[in-house]
Amino acid sequence: MDDQNKNLILATVLSFIVILVWFVLFPPPEQPTTLEEAEIAALEGDDVQTPSATSTVGEATTAAEETLPEEQAPRVDIDTPRLKGSLSLSGGRIDELFLKDYKVSIEKGAPIVELLSPVGSESAYYAIYGWAPGAGLAGADVPGPNTLWTLEQGEVLGVDSPITLVWDNGKGLTFRRNISVDQDYMFTVTQSVENATQSEVGMAPYGILARHGLGEDGDLPGLKNFFILHEGVIGMADGTLSEVDYGDVRDFDIDPNERAQAEVYQVKEDGWIGFTDHYWMATLIPEPGSTFKAAAKYDSRRKIYQTETVLPTLTVAPGEAAEVTTRLFAGAKEWETIRKYQSEGVQKFVDSIDWGWFFFLTKPIFWLLHNINALIGNMGWSIIGLTLIIKAILFPLAFKSYVSMAKMKELQPQMEALKEAAGDDRQKMQQGMMELYKKEKVNPAAGCLPILMQIPIFFSLYKVIFVTIELRQAPWFGPFRDLSAPDPTSIMNFFGWLPWAGPEPGTLMATIFLGILPLLLGISMWLQQKLNPAPTDPTQAMIFAWMPWVFMFMLGSFASGLVVYWIANNTITFTQQYLIMRSQGYTPDVFGNIKSGFKRTPKTDDK
Repeated sequence: MDDQNKNLILATVLSFIVILVWFVLFPPPEQPTTLEEAEIAALEGDDVQTPSATSTVGEATTAAEETLPEEQAPRVDIDTPRLKGSLSLSGGRIDELFLKDYKVSIEKGAPIVELLSPVGSESAYYAIYGWAPGAGLAGADVPGPNTLWTLEQGEVLGVDSPITLVWDNGKGLTFRRNISVDQDYMFTVTQSVENATQSEVGMAPYGILARHGLGEDGDLPGLKNFFILHEGVIGMADGTLSEVDYGDVRDFDIDPNERAQAEVYQVKEDGWIGFTDHYWMATLIPEPGSTFKAAAKYDSRRKIYQTETVLPTLTVAPGEAAEVTTRLFAGAKEWETIRKYQSEGVQKFVDSIDWGWFFFLTKPIFWLLHNINALIGNMGWSIIGLTLIIKAILFPLAFKSYVSMAKMKELQPQMEALKEAAGDDRQKMQQGMMELYKKEKVNPAAGCLPILMQIPIFFSLYKVIFVTIELRQAPWFGPFRDLSAPDPTSIMNFFGWLPWAGPEPGTLMATIFLGILPLLLGISMWLQQKLNPAPTDPTQAMIFAWMPWVFMFMLGSFASGLVVYWIANNTITFTQQYLIMRSQGYTPDVFGNIKSGFKRTPKTDDK
């Protein structure tokens, strides 16, 4: 076996091992668990834990005489170009929010995505703002999570129509809450208090995001539970990003018999905290330059996950007023939208997208793909354009590799002569080959470099396609309506020509009856392999013969956008290698290699 075939086998085996390790470390995402109705427990709104003015964790404080059952509380509609929903005057909760631009699935008539939902729904998720009482104030002196507010100004919360809520505690303190929303996903909440008493009062403004879990373990429906994806608490504290999975949040349990525990972050100047899912996020954002405490905790008694921000206590003198402004992001993790908010002062907000360990590759790859798509307007063709650019950047390395491979072919007769002269003396043969390589300036390992360079790029593009919302339900053409999902075609629907779906992704049938893209992937790898004659050793020849088809089945369940990239990469690599090797005086006999591959090698007796 010549060294070129050794290098090719080594590179192929390395790629195969990496793919196997990938499947072990990053298994396919589990299907979301369907919870039985008996497991769904409706929780009362006053179960949320509100902070005290001196601690980020405290018992709930409510103005009980002014509460109403959630279903009876008046509501104020929310209507913007991208959002619709409502907020409850019970607690002033922002607790019903739908994303107009996104549907649950690509099926016709699918409902739009619901992000926030009120108490009493299957999985309540909402934002609450308020004041934690300080010295001289009792819980009933400040508005609680169920306090019934009055709509003082406005009718519908929209882009150019803010609303104002008011509540008078009957003891000389009047609280107002002005809420506005922009054209995307950012709410601005300004809380104010007027002190008409004869005494100085102190209180701390806070914001809370609460999610009600279901069942004994506090499960949250709809999560992907995929190792490669972060779902849970996400926060930024003075430039340091924190990510805590929902399972780990449960470690921050509030024990009623002991001192309340929480994960607390002290923020000196800039920060934010909230919950992130695959494509959606809700985040509490104090004003830049604010000092505050951020906390994440879990109440196992009521199955509530909670993040909160507590600002320093404000002292309000008699006859004076005080106010504080914070923001709430509730929407889709769109790169352009989040980057715009980052430019407006939300520190490192783009890092709320899960770029992963290879962020130094995923960020530029996504930036390039995003800008190509802005020009082309089709994500499938943009992925092919991205492949062309990546191959152009790597072309100098590929050129050296393929020139080296062509020279190796020219040296084939000399290497055969060395083998015959050395006989069974392998050390003598290796020394002779090294001298030959040095004399002819050939690097036998150069053939591995292009394949090895593709591995981190492949993983990074996989991450980009999986986590970014720009790839979610992104169509290409025909049956390929979602490049973030596996190929929907199959021989069972005649590769998309018949009007019914193929086998369910992730099932055995889908693995066996592959779509057209995995088949093209296998063919492109097979053709690329035929640029060189098959190894003379039968075992090596068998490995090479099976390798394209093994990869075809292994990558068949990957996102179709990733398979499109791999097909385009193989096609461009084939073309580059063919032309470069011809320019070096060696013309690959592709058709001859294909024909010889179908011939049975006759057995010969050893003499």
